[in-house]
Amino acid sequence: MSGAGAAGRGAPRSPRSPRSVKSGRGGGWIKWIKWIFLGLTLLVLLLQLYFFVQICWWSRFNPSMTSFMSAQLGALRATRPNAALEHKWVPYGAISANLKRAVIASEDANFAEHDGVDWVALEKAYARNTTRHRVVGGGSTITQQLAKNLFLSGSRSYLRKGQEMVIAFMLETVMSKQRILEIYLNVVEFGRGVFGAEAAARHYFRLPAASLNAAQAARLAVMLPNPRFYDRHRDSGYLTRRTGLIVNRMNSAELP
Repeated sequence: MSGAGAAGRGAPRSPRSPRSVKSGRGGGWIKWIKWIFLGLTLLVLLLQLYFFVQICWWSRFNPSMTSFMSAQLGALRATRPNAALEHKWVPYGAISANLKRAVIASEDANFAEHDGVDWVALEKAYARNTTRHRVVGGGSTITQQLAKNLFLSGSRSYLRKGQEMVIAFMLETVMSKQRILEIYLNVVEFGRGVFGAEAAARHYFRLPAASLNAAQAARLAVMLPNPRFYDRHRDSGYLTRRTGLIVNRMNSAELP
């Protein structure tokens, strides 16, 4: 055995420097952070895929329940276990043109033109929120409101607003404007436990949705931002004044 080999085997190993140990531990944390980030990204993408597939299905088939309807039914059954929603789906042609025009005039005057988001209205809403230091309005289009009703909660945050916009673009990509308006008018909340145009027309006027006149339709449209409140306060002065204003605007509303 050569002296060089023995010397090599017998030589003491040099200890790892503290910097190397610290670098190895840091690399482990970085790896975990990367995996967590990739996992969260995958979950977000899968959620968007779920939304898109559901929207594709609803482009041909009518939704029987939405996120908002489910939440309201749960709230009703907390005090009345046998409570049920007032809701009946009717096709687009069975809804009065007066209600279609009134909802567009009241909620989204540029509905026929935008791509799901009205950027001017959104900018104005952001300015109001900034001035008041809280989210007081979202500048949502009918498409965005449908996105919220179908999938999301009623909470107000910019994160939820961002998701709402993504779903709105999906809706506009997959569905026609007429289909978007048809679903919206059939699932939107008009009062405590009252969903859709047909149920609303019968709840407030004892009429089918096809028979609503201009004043009745405008009144229902004005109730939409706060339907449970106006269900309890039907003699509100604001409701009466705003109804007259929407009646005057209805003829300029463009239907899809």
